[in-house]
Amino acid sequence: MPLQSSIINRISINAVSGKGISALIILLLLMSVTLLQNSMAQNVEMPSKGFCAHRGAMTSHPENTIPAFEQSIASGAQMIEFDVQFSRDSALIIMHDGTLDRTTNGSGEVALMDSKEIRSLDAGSWKDEAFAGTKVPVLREVLEMMPDNIWLNVHLKGGYALGKKVAALILEMDKTHQAVMAVMEDAAKGARSVSDQILICNMERQSGGLDYVEGTIAMKADFIQLKGPITPEFQNYTKSLHKKGIGINYFGTDDPVIFKQLFDFGIEFPLVNDIVTAMQYADDFGIKPVVPSYSTPKKHPIKKIVDKY
Repeated sequence: MPLQSSIINRISINAVSGKGISALIILLLLMSVTLLQNSMAQNVEMPSKGFCAHRGAMTSHPENTIPAFEQSIASGAQMIEFDVQFSRDSALIIMHDGTLDRTTNGSGEVALMDSKEIRSLDAGSWKDEAFAGTKVPVLREVLEMMPDNIWLNVHLKGGYALGKKVAALILEMDKTHQAVMAVMEDAAKGARSVSDQILICNMERQSGGLDYVEGTIAMKADFIQLKGPITPEFQNYTKSLHKKGIGINYFGTDDPVIFKQLFDFGIEFPLVNDIVTAMQYADDFGIKPVVPSYSTPKKHPIKKIVDKY
C-alpha cells in the first residue's frame, strides 16, 4: 500500500473513532491534494502528432537509459519509447535485449540475474566513454523523471504477469493519461485485469496488414504500431482506425521523405532512432517541440532506487 494511502486510512480510523477534529481536517486536506494532482495529470493536453524517440535518443546516447531519455525531452520529443522486462527477482528492468551483452559490460540473460547485479553494471561506456557509469534504469525511476505531457510508449517484453505489474505501477504513479503499454494479447489481459484506464497499443500480428488492423479494433486498443513497406492500403487503415479513435504509430524510419508520407496518410507518431535530427524537420510538418510540464517537482538528480520497480 502506498505511504499516502496508508496515512489516509489511519487518519480516517482516528476521525471516525472520535480522536479529534484535527485528524479529520488533515484527512480532507490530503484527499484534496491527491484529487488535485490526479486532476492535473488527467487534464494535460497531449501531442496530437509528432516523433517518437525509439529507446530514447539512441543514436547519440546509450539506448534505454536516463541520459537518452533526458536528451529526448530536451529535443522536444512528443513520444518516448522504451522496453521493460523482468529480472530474476521480478524487477522492472528497462532494456531491449534479452541479454546484457550488447548494452552493458556484463553478460548473460536479464531474466536469470537479480536487479542488484544488473544495476551494478555500466550501461554507457559501450556507446561512448562520456557515458561511463550510466546505470540500467528500472521503470519507477523512468516514470518519475518523465514530464506529464509526453506520450510514453512502454514496450513490454513479457506476458500476463509483466502486464499486470507494469499496469499497477502506471496506475499508482498517475501516468494513465500518457503511458501506452505496447503489448501482445496476453500482457494486455494482465494490464486490463488491473484497470480499464490503462492505454493499450496492440503489438499482436504486427506485420499482419488488414487482419492486424481489424484485430486492433476488435481488441478495443487505443493505439496500433504499423510497420513495413508503406502502401496505399495504409490510407484505408488509418481511416478505419481513426473512426474508432485509435492512434497510429509507425516503426520505424529516420527518412524525412517517409516522414511526409506517413503524416500525409494520417499516421501520428513515427518511431525514430535519431530524435535530435528528426526534430529539426518538425516545423515542416506543423509540429511544435514539446515544452515539458510537470505536475510535481522534477526529481533530479535521480535518487538511488532501492525497490524492485
